[in-house]
Amino acid sequence: MAKILLVEDDNATAEFVSAYLKNDHHLIEHVVDGRDGLEYAIQSDYDLILLDWDLPGLDGDKVLKELRGKGKKTPVIMLTCKTHVDRKTDALDGGADDYLTKPFDLKELAARIRVQLRKSADQISNVISLRNISIEPQNLKATMDGVALDLLPKEFALLEFFMRNPDKVFTVEAIMQRVWETDTESSPGAFRTLLARLRKKLELPAAEKPLIETVHSAGYRFNS
Repeated sequence: MAKILLVEDDNATAEFVSAYLKNDHHLIEHVVDGRDGLEYAIQSDYDLILLDWDLPGLDGDKVLKELRGKGKKTPVIMLTCKTHVDRKTDALDGGADDYLTKPFDLKELAARIRVQLRKSADQISNVISLRNISIEPQNLKATMDGVALDLLPKEFALLEFFMRNPDKVFTVEAIMQRVWETDTESSPGAFRTLLARLRKKLELPAAEKPLIETVHSAGYRFNS
């Protein structure tokens, strides 16, 4: 599961892309304005950005330039109706990781996304194993001591986040930013309910160090 920002002012295109990628188990956030896209990309952490070239407020190439100027290395796939080779080279020279011309096939888009995610350092392995837990993010599969875990999508996303960031302490707000969409009406109470469900499914003998530990006045961490 990846958190993807889609910056696209054509609502029909955005709906098709969002529906397809959500079915592919990705978390999608959609904005229609270039300035909003820049703000979202700077303030939140995304695994990938789909960026239209022609946008209201601020064109995609300028959004990309500002992102790279601020040191943001998030993979970016540019989307445009233009087929001229200069547009493609401008995008790649400007810091885009890939380029796709509209209209495009959704299967091709999904394949290109997978390529970029595999290039990311934390996406190299298809299996993540810590302690007695193993997960396969691409297949949404998780096992504990070799036995399959029955996890809901949000539970899997939370476990994946912890396992990608072992032994680090995160506040509730930082975790929610990665597991919920930015504009979702979530709350610390909803997070704690989700965490309680996950912990129950990951119960260990009392003598063992807990997998997910509460750090007083600081947050939570996954103990590797």
